[in-house]
This record gives sequence, C-alpha cells and structure tokens, in this order.
Amino acid sequence: MARVSSQRERRRALVEWGVSKDDLVERRQKYIRRQLALDKSAVNVEFAGRRPEGSGPSNRHGMPRLPVGQHEVKNWPVLDLGEQPNVPLDRWKLEVGGLIENPFTLDWQKFQALPQVDDVSDFHCVTTWSRYDNRWRGVRFKTIAELAVPKEEARFILCTGYDFMPGSYIPYTVNLPLARALDDDVLLVHTWEGAPLPREHGGPVRMITPKLYAWKGAKWIRKIDFLAEDRKGFWEVRGYSNSAEPWFNDRYATE
Repeated sequence: MARVSSQRERRRALVEWGVSKDDLVERRQKYIRRQLALDKSAVNVEFAGRRPEGSGPSNRHGMPRLPVGQHEVKNWPVLDLGEQPNVPLDRWKLEVGGLIENPFTLDWQKFQALPQVDDVSDFHCVTTWSRYDNRWRGVRFKTIAELAVPKEEARFILCTGYDFMPGSYIPYTVNLPLARALDDDVLLVHTWEGAPLPREHGGPVRMITPKLYAWKGAKWIRKIDFLAEDRKGFWEVRGYSNSAEPWFNDRYATE
C-alpha cells in the first residue's frame, strides 16, 4: 500500500508542476526535434578521419576530459521516463540470454558473489552535462559475458530495464555493440560514492558506459540479450544517435 501511495504522490506532484507522466516521452521527443533543427553538427555524425573534440587535460583514455558541447556539474541530475521502479533486493533478478552458450539468471546473492571491482569514471549525459570522478563499485560487463559465453555470431547486446514508458507496457531498452560493452570500464554498478546506488539513479543496479553518453547504460537493469543483428533501443528509435560518442557530439539521428 505504501508503494501505491508513493506512486500516487509522484503523479500528483508531476501534475502540480504542469508535467503529465504520459507527456514526458513526447516532451523529450519534441526537444530532440528542436535540437535536430538547431545543431546539424550533432546529427548522423561520421567519425572517419576526425579527432576527438573537447577541452581540458586528457583523461585516462587519452580524450579531452570534457567532451565537446558539455559542461561540468557537481550534482547528479535525475532523468527518467517518469517512473522510478522500486525493486527490493530480494526480488531483483538479472536474466542473461540470447546467442550464448550458457543462459542464466542472477539473483542478488549470486550477483554479489561475482568478482567485484571499484572504479572511478566520468559520466556524460546527452543533455549536455558531465559529472567527474564518480566512485563506483560493481561487476564488469566483461564478467557477465565470460559467464554467458557468447556464440560466434553474437555482435550486439540489448539491455532491458524494470521501467516502462508511462501509460504503456513498452519497457526501456538500450542497445550496444558487444565490442563496446566489453570495455573494462563498462560496469553493472550497485554502489556510488560508497553508498547503495540511489533508486532515482537506477538502483539497485544500473549499467554505466563512461566512454559513451550515459543513456547507453540501462537503469534498473533486469535483462541482457546477446544478438547477431543490432536492435535499436527505446531512445534510439525516438531520435537519439545509435552510436552515442560524446567526443564527436554524436547526439541525434534521422536514420
């Protein structure tokens, strides 16, 4: 009952602020369309022959620390589809399937029993802000892949979250080339700055992709599928770039 009341209170607050939950995705798409009209350099970006763009000293990957078009923030802004799923640890599960030799499902205890790593990385949001030096703890995606044993034809992954588009049964999904997901700094994190990952930021577990825009890391992650062909995710079919490279201002797509 408390969870239902909390959801009702959130809906009431959104209405009071003049924002309908059912409206949020459409509002974001309108924003994307405005940006497509304004900034042609950020649409259907081609990388061949280009150098990474940005400012500041080099980060550990040899890129300018602040990608082009970004500004640094000290806080951590919250962006979601209008829902922040409440997933108790005893009910959280991660299903791993698709083109793999060893399909499996992890509960919280099994996930915690996997090798854990600590890492510090920057977080770049497509809405132009970046937060430096986030301290994370979690499991490398590479560890998940090693357990799954992808088949030779697996080239992509599709991640699914516990959240849905408001007023629908359309889940949040996001796609990645398998090669990018296997980077050492791509983690499934449960801890941020020494404390459990906050619910509003995707807790209990979210994926992070420090070398790509942050929406490529699914919040409230519940499923990973290994695929032979690329399958665009929720925002990729609604105007965001499929490749999401921050140092090339690679934000939007029309294809």
